[in-house]
Amino acid sequence: MRVLLVTYPAVGHLFPTVPLAWALRSAGHDVLVASSGDALEAANAGLHVADVYPGFHLEEFLQTECGELIARLRQPGEIDPTDGLRLFARLNDALADGIMKTADAFRPDLIVYEQIFVAGLIAAERLGIPAVQHNFGCVRATPLRQLTVAMMSETMARHGVASVPDRVPTIDIAPQSMVEPEVDGWVMRPVPYNSGAVLPDWVLEQRSGRPRVGVTLGTATVHVNGLGPVQRLVAAAPQVDAEFVLALGEVETAELGELPENVRVVGWVPLAKLLENCDAAVHHGGAGTTLAALNAGVPQLVLPDGADRGINARCVQDRGLGLSRSAEDLDAELLTRLITDEKTALVAQEVRAEIESMPTPASLVPRLEELARR
Repeated sequence: MRVLLVTYPAVGHLFPTVPLAWALRSAGHDVLVASSGDALEAANAGLHVADVYPGFHLEEFLQTECGELIARLRQPGEIDPTDGLRLFARLNDALADGIMKTADAFRPDLIVYEQIFVAGLIAAERLGIPAVQHNFGCVRATPLRQLTVAMMSETMARHGVASVPDRVPTIDIAPQSMVEPEVDGWVMRPVPYNSGAVLPDWVLEQRSGRPRVGVTLGTATVHVNGLGPVQRLVAAAPQVDAEFVLALGEVETAELGELPENVRVVGWVPLAKLLENCDAAVHHGGAGTTLAALNAGVPQLVLPDGADRGINARCVQDRGLGLSRSAEDLDAELLTRLITDEKTALVAQEVRAEIESMPTPASLVPRLEELARR
């Protein structure tokens, strides 16, 4: 079976799909990732990749082609969902020609597309083959898909597609106790992937003494919105009996000044491995980060800053395994509550156990095989 995997051109959207791609490859199937920009990182996961838009840079595209939209979407507080849909439609349209060309050349039996990138669904309809939608967070993607497709009539006409199916099999990796089930959902365990690395010794060492808190702002937010939340955390840290590990990636941290003795910056560390050795997490609410913390079974303090992060944050808080606050609320009292609330810790462990009981990516391969044979 030949499977084309279509994703948004960013690692935060690519990474959740990698475990399924591995499962398909391990079962002997031919998998090709179709994307561009930072999603070409799929090659470092051992996957073959087609660059559907050579030279594409996501941030440059967002600023030049979607400036007003992205400015509104990055404002604090609630966003207009229609702005997000317009952004998705423009991104899909920009990469659609390359995706169709790749699909024509590869001739897949099945297309799996990440929930934002409905150009994959359009390509499947054009080829007359089945498609499967791969969700990656707490957003319910069926209405999102339908509304985005409705904005892409010109894209579809350009490629000879009159319509796409209203119902699409959907792989849902969110714990079902935290979300409304998808209408056509297939549940699959979220297996965290953050790329490989040679791990520093301290990540694997057994700890004793005070709690450890992993802190991240994801792969994109810190470059767009800066280090404001981290600065507030650093200011509060001396009053909290915990160790704070700032995993901020490749970002300049000099503006943080001299750090307290219980705060250290470690650059980039695979988040899943870091959080396995932590007692709590502070983060921005990205889907991958939220699910990595759920897998680790640790309480979460989420500081959402736009896009789908507010939805993920509400799901965390509503389930009782963490808190959703603004960066301005970050202080020693809030951090102490995060690491000392026993009920929150127990619920986090409950959800971890739920995740461990979910079907593995490998268990879904027979379903995909059957779908491709129809």
